Amino acid sequence: MTKTLAALTLSTALVALAAPAMAQNQGDWTAGIGVGYLDPKSDNGTLAGFDAEVDSDTRPIFTVEYFVRDNLGIELLAATPFSHDVTLGGSVDAGSVKHLPPTLSLNYHFPTNSAWKPYVGAGLNYTIFFDEQSPLGDLELDNSLGLALQAGLDYMVTEKGAVRLNVRWFDIDSDVTLDGADIGTAEIDPWLIGVSYVHRF
Repeated sequence: MTKTLAALTLSTALVALAAPAMAQNQGDWTAGIGVGYLDPKSDNGTLAGFDAEVDSDTRPIFTVEYFVRDNLGIELLAATPFSHDVTLGGSVDAGSVKHLPPTLSLNYHFPTNSAWKPYVGAGLNYTIFFDEQSPLGDLELDNSLGLALQAGLDYMVTEKGAVRLNVRWFDIDSDVTLDGADIGTAEIDPWLIGVSYVHRF
């Protein structure tokens, strides 16, 4: 996945350098709706002395972006709740958890004179965990605040509409307790691969 992000970032830079400028204007709004595949990293830390594994999930995602300057936008990412099963030691069912991933990013959209419009962004993610369930006892995960990075590419299908492909990375670490006792930190740090339709207003 790291290679995928690197390739996308490189292609973004090459397109930006090769094309003449055309601004995305200050004061514009965009709204997007699509689907996102959230894939936690393979090593999710140690809980209660066992290696933890958090599985993947796919859910609808939504974005709203406001351009504070030409080509520079502030974006809010939202989604319906992602749901994850957690296993310990490769086989022990530790339970399940849901989370919401609101993320605020500052995005730079490279000016181009083509239908292809790449961008990169960075910001903060606040992950809210809830509905924790476990056969082992009372499971709780603390909310997490961390860095979020992304790279994406829009393809304009109409004057105001685009199909968007983007890849995001989130720094998500959560302290975990079972029956009130600290059992470790879940290191989730997922990638989110998204495909959306984005409309400019």
